[in-house]
Amino acid sequence: MSERWEFRDLGEGRFAVAGEMSFDTVAAILREATERFADHTMLEVDLGGVTKTDSAGLALLLEWITWANHTVREIHFRNIPDKITSIAETSDVEDLLSMGERWVGFIEDRDGEETASPP
Repeated sequence: MSERWEFRDLGEGRFAVAGEMSFDTVAAILREATERFADHTMLEVDLGGVTKTDSAGLALLLEWITWANHTVREIHFRNIPDKITSIAETSDVEDLLSMGERWVGFIEDRDGEETASPP
């Protein structure tokens, strides 16, 4: 917890971020989230309390999506700030923001071979 940001555990895999989600805070938010996300396979993150953000906020969401996909989890974002959506559209990555909503990737079989996960 910081004076500039807050990461709250709302229970049952639901979380909320409030305050600043920027270059100055995302590393700390990522550390906090990594610890709290660990016990959940279905995650929902409400960003409605974010008051200041920049491209680092978008990078944090993309990092969470990557983590979720690599660890066979699903992550949903609620109330994504308009600034993050605008940056994502400008960067042509807006479709990636929903990539964590359904796990798609590879699962290793017993022989160590990769097979596509079910759609």
